[in-house]
Amino acid sequence: MCGIVGVVSHQPVNQLLYDALLLLQHRGQDAAGIATNHSSMFSMHKANGLVRDVFRTRNMRALMGNSGIGHCRYPTAGSSSEEEAQPFYVNAPFGITLAHNGNLTNWEQLKNEMFKNDRRHINTDSDSEVLLNVLAHEIQKATTGYSLEPATLFQAVTVLNRRVRGGYAAVAQIAGVGMLGFRDPFGIRPLCLGVNETPEGVEYLIASESVALEGVGFRFVRDVAPGEAIFIDADNKLHSQICADNPSLNPCVFEFVYLARPDSVIDGASVYATRLKMGEYLAEKIKREIPDGDIDVVMPIPDSSRPAAIQLALRLGVEYREGFIKNRYIGRTFIMPGQAARKKSVRQKLNAIGDEFKGKNVLLVDDSIVRGTTSREIVQMAREAGAKKVIFASAAPPVIYPNVYGIDMPTRDELIAYGRTTEEVCKEITADYLVYQDIDALKQSIADVNPALTKFEASCFDGVYVTGDVSADYLDKLEYARHHPKEKGAEDAARTQLNLNIATTEA
Repeated sequence: MCGIVGVVSHQPVNQLLYDALLLLQHRGQDAAGIATNHSSMFSMHKANGLVRDVFRTRNMRALMGNSGIGHCRYPTAGSSSEEEAQPFYVNAPFGITLAHNGNLTNWEQLKNEMFKNDRRHINTDSDSEVLLNVLAHEIQKATTGYSLEPATLFQAVTVLNRRVRGGYAAVAQIAGVGMLGFRDPFGIRPLCLGVNETPEGVEYLIASESVALEGVGFRFVRDVAPGEAIFIDADNKLHSQICADNPSLNPCVFEFVYLARPDSVIDGASVYATRLKMGEYLAEKIKREIPDGDIDVVMPIPDSSRPAAIQLALRLGVEYREGFIKNRYIGRTFIMPGQAARKKSVRQKLNAIGDEFKGKNVLLVDDSIVRGTTSREIVQMAREAGAKKVIFASAAPPVIYPNVYGIDMPTRDELIAYGRTTEEVCKEITADYLVYQDIDALKQSIADVNPALTKFEASCFDGVYVTGDVSADYLDKLEYARHHPKEKGAEDAARTQLNLNIATTEA
């Protein structure tokens, strides 16, 4: 998962991009980068770390120009190396920088095609660099003269959407030409458009979430439609076109459960309102499954589960209390590398208020249970603080399938609910009771807020991969590569050498 932003302004955009990335920091804490355009020249700075740590005054001064793109990254493909921080850049045609959120399911196939057929070299294992080179190649094929017309650019994006599979949203800047934003034909990853009316004219901002628009003074206009491309040309004129054959809106439900900020609106649905609804539906299930009088107090696992917990307590008629205090300077645990690091960070991230637990039957509410490390540690912390009984509730259904569209939970054996019953998971996390949200109730929670949303990408819960290209064999290969990284490195080196041999022979 990542956060992306693109700005076209009448003023220098370096500070604007920095501020927008701070508002999207929750989407990626691994690396950050900004690329600006000035007099058809790019300035770029990117590095590993939080936004506030990556950019210093000297870096900001060097980022000149009235348009630019920004990115904050958590890796889902490739590695955590600084070379794979975004934006990426290619010098032909025109010169293009690109920032991408999501994951391409056929990026390895495309990487080979790029080398053998398109004569383009991909220097990293990042699917984002692949996406940039596919875009650059299709623009080059579609362009006949020295200028790039909107229709030509939309033709290139149309071909890109036919070649690329997966969930993706991207912003790209073409030197001297303009700013491009586009979203995959299934609308899996979010992307929205905002404007700012100034005396000099309209300014545009494209971002992953609406909170990034509103927080820097832009007015939310609309979400980018599935398969749509938006282009702001050098004269600040906006052009848009659907560039997919059969687009359909299937937003990722995990955005609403966990990833997005609660003050964002995604595809017409308030994230905060959907989480309140999740609490209501979960309360109804708890009423059916937990004996009356077995719950003295409801507590959230801060922060994303708080709206659901508040509404759940209200529906149950049980007291709501804050039992855990969060250290906001510790990263998200389910996306941390390694079980040991996740386990250690839970104790650093949360601290129990003992008086709230002593002698009580406590219902703990979390947004989801992925690997179970966090849940197990939290249950133990509640018991150590004096809880008589610990009931655990998840606002999301069991996570039993890998997500391949941009969330880092790719292997089944890392998911605590995979191959286990609810009772077995309950035993694993050492709770007295465990209640999961039903998948239909989760989807209905979002549809209640925006009835126009009727289809969702919920593969990590139901195993249905909307792009239609994810097979059991694909998941097996993905898991094998994750568990045998050295072998994958050797395989990649062998493939590269083979490609070089082919190129030498053909030459």
